[in-house]
Amino acid sequence: MISSIEESPLYRMANPRSIAFFGASSNMAAMGSMLMNSTLEVGFEGPIYPVHPRDEVILGHQGYKSVEDLPEVPDLVVIVLPRRIVVETLRACGEKGIRQAIIVSGGFKEVGDDGIESEKQLAEVADQYGIRILGPNCLGVANPYTNVCTTPASFEGDPGFIGLASQSGSFVIQMYNYLARNSIGFSTAFSVGNQLNIDLVDCLEYLAVCPHTKVIALYIESINRGQAFIEAAQRIVPHKPIVALYVGGSETGRRAAFSHTGSMSGPDHIYDAVFRQCGIIRAHSITEMFDACWLLGSLPKPAGNNIAILSHSGGPGATAADICGREGLNLPSFTEVTQERLSPYIPSTGNANNPVDLTFTRDIRDFFLSIPQILMEDDNIDILLIYIFMPSSMMAKRMRDMGIPEEKIAGTQDQMIQSAGEIARELREKYDKPILAFTFRGMEEAINKAFIQNGIPVFPNPERVARALRAMISYYKQAEQNPTP
Repeated sequence: MISSIEESPLYRMANPRSIAFFGASSNMAAMGSMLMNSTLEVGFEGPIYPVHPRDEVILGHQGYKSVEDLPEVPDLVVIVLPRRIVVETLRACGEKGIRQAIIVSGGFKEVGDDGIESEKQLAEVADQYGIRILGPNCLGVANPYTNVCTTPASFEGDPGFIGLASQSGSFVIQMYNYLARNSIGFSTAFSVGNQLNIDLVDCLEYLAVCPHTKVIALYIESINRGQAFIEAAQRIVPHKPIVALYVGGSETGRRAAFSHTGSMSGPDHIYDAVFRQCGIIRAHSITEMFDACWLLGSLPKPAGNNIAILSHSGGPGATAADICGREGLNLPSFTEVTQERLSPYIPSTGNANNPVDLTFTRDIRDFFLSIPQILMEDDNIDILLIYIFMPSSMMAKRMRDMGIPEEKIAGTQDQMIQSAGEIARELREKYDKPILAFTFRGMEEAINKAFIQNGIPVFPNPERVARALRAMISYYKQAEQNPTP
């Protein structure tokens, strides 16, 4: 296990000082050009060297006819060339002194006999020159903190806290916008492809010591080094959660994994046992994986599984309570002190029990400040879940009824919404308890965005909330039972 990030063979791939691109050209539709352009778009500040036998200028950069012509030994090469010339290109890189390569080119072991032989030749050249390779058949790396992006699409949003190692390359780029919409993002994302001599274990070790990574996500089609994987995960999990999605357990998943990366997948129950042994949280969908990562990377550790639900509608509150109960969460009774403090805020048509049902509130500050503060101060409550229903049209009508001039309604509404998000964040920080929310309204609504921008996860249904909470609580429980080896 490495003790510092600089020891990892992935360090200069995710943090290169210079990059050479093989396959970039004046044809902007070429994959190599797209990858180089992505790196330029995100603002990589080091030297970039496109290598092409004919084109003298590529994307505003001087082209070089061969690797021998490069003015320095770059930290990283990205190779997007026909399979038939990849081996000789890698050999030339080795002669130049290059020791890190991302091979995007496909057509290797995932296609059968000819590809298997070509991949064997790649491995021989890599061994001869000591070259560490991401791929082949991958998209490499995205590191928003160093502005490195070797994927066809540039990453979106701000740098985040999720470290990803994926055996699918396109899966990485498909998650950029998905995460950005929730104001979260990758710390570093690796696409490992066929795992020639860098695999998931290497990625785990890198992300374990990456200072920007709070939680590790794994997209797995197969594990090459089983024992090394288990040992690495067992060392990492007590300090940093790992959430994994394994897709090779069914017969259909096994066939898809083999045609995708040439991976030989194993039975589902074996991976289940491995994950349990390591303390890895297993997700059963992409959505589940990133929901769990979201909570584990952004919310404080809950003291237990006691949850309070706050709603201004009985149906959503009862639905959430039922679903939470099915996922092993507990809705305890409030203390007598809490009941007394809640009483002035609950109308006769409401319910001061758990879940709290206001049915109606005249003052929005009661719903987002006064009542949540009371619930957070209850020693029986570890987690607060809020149901959000604040249509802009309804807010505007209420403001008109209150006599607020029409020209001030929009500004007042924005101020109230931003204040609600900030209050939730301040309460979470003050009481060091998780706060999260769900809604059946569109996630693009201003109130939902305000909560998310303030670090309060908002989900489009209570099912996802409950599953993510179960995963978070399960992680902390396992980490306590299995301290660092």
